[in-house]
Amino acid sequence: MIAVTASDYHRIARRRLPRLLFDYVEGGSYAEITVNENVRAFEMLRLRQRVLRDTTTVETGSTLFGKPLTMPAILGPIGLAGMYARRGEVQAARAAEAFGIPFTLSTVSICPIEEVRRALKAPPWMQLYMTRDRGFMRDLLARAANEGCETLVLTVDLPTPGARYRDMRSGMYGGLSLTGEIGKILDAARHPRWLWDVWLRGRPHVFGNVAAAMPDARTLADFWAWLRASFDLGVTWRDIAWLRAHWRGPILVKGIMEVDDAREATASGVDGIIVSNHGGRQLDGIAPTIEKLPAIADAVGDQTVLLIDSGIRTGLDIFKALAAGARACLLGRPWIYALAAGGEAAVGALLATMQAELRTAMILTGATTIAGIDGTMLDRNHRTTQLNN
Repeated sequence: MIAVTASDYHRIARRRLPRLLFDYVEGGSYAEITVNENVRAFEMLRLRQRVLRDTTTVETGSTLFGKPLTMPAILGPIGLAGMYARRGEVQAARAAEAFGIPFTLSTVSICPIEEVRRALKAPPWMQLYMTRDRGFMRDLLARAANEGCETLVLTVDLPTPGARYRDMRSGMYGGLSLTGEIGKILDAARHPRWLWDVWLRGRPHVFGNVAAAMPDARTLADFWAWLRASFDLGVTWRDIAWLRAHWRGPILVKGIMEVDDAREATASGVDGIIVSNHGGRQLDGIAPTIEKLPAIADAVGDQTVLLIDSGIRTGLDIFKALAAGARACLLGRPWIYALAAGGEAAVGALLATMQAELRTAMILTGATTIAGIDGTMLDRNHRTTQLNN
């Protein structure tokens, strides 16, 4: 099969990855209702096709924080990406840079910020969790700044991990019986391509950005134990001031789902908001992000940079998100599927497909620039009718 879309790469990744890893990125919390609704909500959103418009010249490029983008998309942060391809964060970052969009490095990446930076011409974005250990945070922020990173993504919807039952069943968090451990070994052996290219040739498999904070950690179970103990349940909007004192560049808050929180974020002085439900991995049963975006855009869209993630699978979804009020989209699962399926080349190919999908949508709706995409291109009456039935 020739892989073209995110769905194609999804099928290939399922075959190539050990179950533990596939379930980690595929799954969500509780019954995974929000995971599925994120995608379904984009599918339900209808567009208005327009004809006989001059679309001789169509530009998918835009700018964000003064930097040009080939299309309004960013590779969002995904932890453990280095377990999905050999030095996976490096491969994905290279693909993003070659295509002309930013890459966001997760705090819990396999490859450290220094390794990723050496592979690039320009620095990546950096993602951060607020932890109890402010000394660790200061050190990580200093490391990122030393590598030239300018844009910081603060994830605020993870004061505690969601109830991710797939990961409990697979043994991701540890606690398996001897039989379960043997099963994981046998499962890895059934994926020789991954075993050779990633497990054997992709070492070291440590969490490069946090290794100094947990020097005794040897397994994924050790890491999860450290992470759970590190989350700070006492973080409030007042802590943004602490973060601002240690970071000079743009700060984006990721995990906003309500208008009141969007207003709080804007008042706190951050430079942007990412409407996100963590891909359905935290609180199940909450609304899809694309349903929350319009009200947040109406409330603060003229005061801050507004981005969105969760449920975006195609360039058509990017178009819909822009029409609903976003400036750009963070991509998650699509790029990790492509990375697992074919590494750097596959990530680049997927981005090219999404750009072509975006461009086609622009032509068929009469938009010639990204700035020209707006709410008039959504068929709101059709969507309201569908949801009320």
